[in-house]
Amino acid sequence: MNIFYKILINTINEMHEENTGPVLRKTEVQDDLEGSKLYVQLSKLPSFSNLREKVQVVVDGCSWWELYGKEWRDFLLGVPVFIIGILLIGQHSTLATIVGVLLIGCVHLMWSSRGGHLAAHGSLAKSKLANRFWTNVFVTFTGAFSTDVAIEAHIKSHHPHTNIIGLGDSAMWKAPMFGAHLYMYVMPLFLPPLHPIFSIGELIRTGRVISVPMLKYLVTAGLGYSFFTWILLTFTGLSLSWVFIITWIYRGLLSIPYIHVNIFQHIGLTMYSQNKRPTSRMYQMATGVLNLNSNPILDVLMGHSLISCHVEHHLFPNMSDNMCLKIKPVVKQFFFDNDLPYLEADYSERLRTFTTRYDEFMVKAPPITHFIGIQ
Repeated sequence: MNIFYKILINTINEMHEENTGPVLRKTEVQDDLEGSKLYVQLSKLPSFSNLREKVQVVVDGCSWWELYGKEWRDFLLGVPVFIIGILLIGQHSTLATIVGVLLIGCVHLMWSSRGGHLAAHGSLAKSKLANRFWTNVFVTFTGAFSTDVAIEAHIKSHHPHTNIIGLGDSAMWKAPMFGAHLYMYVMPLFLPPLHPIFSIGELIRTGRVISVPMLKYLVTAGLGYSFFTWILLTFTGLSLSWVFIITWIYRGLLSIPYIHVNIFQHIGLTMYSQNKRPTSRMYQMATGVLNLNSNPILDVLMGHSLISCHVEHHLFPNMSDNMCLKIKPVVKQFFFDNDLPYLEADYSERLRTFTTRYDEFMVKAPPITHFIGIQ
């Protein structure tokens, strides 16, 4: 009966795909993520509005602190940690300098990556204007990346077209010219100088050489570089050349896990063509997005929405890290109740997988070369 059922499903798919899209879709997840193949009858899946209603019940019962406050608590706690790091670098002790660079590197990642990601999604305040302001502060002033380019690549392409080949399949992170170990453990350290180069290059490529986005980027990023350089020069007593070196190190220090997180959660999962994409948004996200197991350090520096609640984030992108964590049990149970896959994996497991299967995931897959920036 099981063989007959599979033959019947394949026959129905072949009959209906051309005109109506797939009625039944096999979840083609990797064996290390899902032990058995799963068939889902899309026509019988509940509407996304059913899940949204359940999630809204949770949201309606939350205070401002739960909606936004915990994120701002972490960002503000980063200020004294950053100051301590600067003062340690100023001690001119090798050990103190190492600890200081590590501290300001962690804070910088939290502000530029987590803060920029949440602000770009409108997850730091109810006001659109406030979120836009903080996007410029975190992404461009702190991270030296163009806000306009980041929003176009991430908000307008990656999220609506997650794992659709040629649109939002995360191939922006592929660099097939490098080998596995070079790409996974060395090349991310060169992201700091690439951010301004790529931002300007992308604005030029899209015909905005003389434009408001270009002027805004040059001014905001310039002010950011000047501000952080002034802090290091003033409070560490280092020469300008050493300040440049320290800046590169602390901005690139955690770029290795940053790159890893970006590729682990989408690449290697089910991909769809543009003309045969899932009709169900829930199904698209269930098969194309993966949650990494919670990691205390990465949860704080990059946020739950980028680590342990990435599925929830793709379903409800305007929610803060804390809210993604709060709705996670609801989403997970909803997926289980409706026989949808809920993909989870450990960071170390994905690291081993990508190192050993680098050619399969990062070289042979279709590349997209015009994206770089926030996930």
